[in-house]
Amino acid sequence: MKFDTERPIWLQLVAEFERRILVGQWSPGDKIPGVRDLAVELGVNPNTVQRAFAELERRELARTERTAGRFVTDKIERVEQLRATGATGAADDYVREAKRYGMSKQAAIDLIADRWANKEGT
Repeated sequence: MKFDTERPIWLQLVAEFERRILVGQWSPGDKIPGVRDLAVELGVNPNTVQRAFAELERRELARTERTAGRFVTDKIERVEQLRATGATGAADDYVREAKRYGMSKQAAIDLIADRWANKEGT
């Protein structure tokens, strides 16, 4: 993972771990890899991973079981809520850009439908 020098690494890890959850790489109820394993994988200090995990727990995306480790939340509605929030932001950006290019509403909708059909497997 390449880090942006303008933002704290732990916040970038939060975003990466959240992405892994939202795209299903880490599914609800799955055990999350350990702090040390992720620190080695990402080339960061274990304390930085720990801080990111604390934020995931604060956001209700992960939970810790004392002797078993850390797990992705099993609250599927929480994950769906975050997916919807992210998609809403992306849709807002798209609408803003489509308007900036002078597209009609129908042309913008048609473009999404076309792109959706052409990206089915990705």
